Amino acid sequence: MNAISDALVITKRQLQQLVRVPEVLIFSTIQPVMFVLLFRYVFGGLGAGIPGGYVQLLMPGIFVQTVTFTLAATAQGLAQDMEKGLIDRFRSLPIARSAVVFGRTLGDGLLNIVVLVVMGVAGYAVGWRPTSGPLHIFAGFLMLLLFGYALSWAGVFGGLFSKDARVVGNISFLFTFPLTFLSNAFAQTTTMPKPLQYFAEWNPVSTMVAATRQLFGFHNTFGATANSYPSQHPVTTSLFYMVLIMAIFVPLSVRRYKNRQ
Repeated sequence: MNAISDALVITKRQLQQLVRVPEVLIFSTIQPVMFVLLFRYVFGGLGAGIPGGYVQLLMPGIFVQTVTFTLAATAQGLAQDMEKGLIDRFRSLPIARSAVVFGRTLGDGLLNIVVLVVMGVAGYAVGWRPTSGPLHIFAGFLMLLLFGYALSWAGVFGGLFSKDARVVGNISFLFTFPLTFLSNAFAQTTTMPKPLQYFAEWNPVSTMVAATRQLFGFHNTFGATANSYPSQHPVTTSLFYMVLIMAIFVPLSVRRYKNRQ
């Protein structure tokens, strides 16, 4: 119970930063909205023949891309705390060692709630209309939050390896950009060369995009792996990926933080 209360204190610190430095919240929401507007109107012609238009294909991809970037944000934020010496101060306090990393991931996960709400409003304004029921829509957003939370643990592990936030940020984006753009987030994988289709459709980002599209009431189109398990069961596969990511990175991150000099 002490570890939980300590983690909640760290989470409170994360949320107070949004009040004291509102620019963090502003820029965290402006960038996703810019992606919505740019892709909606610049690449809108790609939606020829898609029921409801390209925006129905686009929005789940933008949602998943945004929560995927939680990995980079968590890694960079933790590295910045180490640069400022805050991690050393936390380690000198009589609090649970795991509280700092759990509080960091929970705080970044709560920030995603605000970002997704703003993006949902922006998407609705440009024509996005989920056709499933309220429970399915709620389940879609809940899965997005869980996916971002799972990836934040990978960000914690990466952020603990360097005190230079710039290096951590650059390395994190080297992983997140290929995952998001070599996926079905912005275009159907049927237009890709067949070798890339196999990578794209087994990509955790792709299965997550397919899962949210299914929950929001949009029909998925798959290419070379149309009969594979991820294509037929994207929701189950996405949940498996989340559990796997956390099973790997939660113990590694806690151990790395305890041993960090």
